[in-house]
Amino acid sequence: MPEAKGMWEALMDFSFRRYATPSMLKFLYAIHLLAGLIAGVAWVVLAFQQAPVQGLLALLGALVGYFLWILYCRIALEVLAAVFRMANEIAPNRGNSQQQAYPESRVAEMVGSQPVER
Repeated sequence: MPEAKGMWEALMDFSFRRYATPSMLKFLYAIHLLAGLIAGVAWVVLAFQQAPVQGLLALLGALVGYFLWILYCRIALEVLAAVFRMANEIAPNRGNSQQQAYPESRVAEMVGSQPVER
């Protein structure tokens, strides 16, 4: 399980040279989907205890809500992944203090402008 090993190594990196979040994205996605499923099932069970019609309405609402929850979690985690990818492209060697900062910056390429001559 090399991914889990990398996740724990990143969590225990007290020098903060590696990002821990990108290696945890699958885990975070699974935890959030599980939490949404548990909340939806609990809501439906409680509604069925009140009345059958209320339970059926809660079941329909839970299905729609869970779909929206999946959509929200996916978009939020993809935005988070994109932010970390951008940070990695902007400063790929952030842990290496021996090199000059941004030796061959690709930021100008990414935004479509011409690099500034120094």
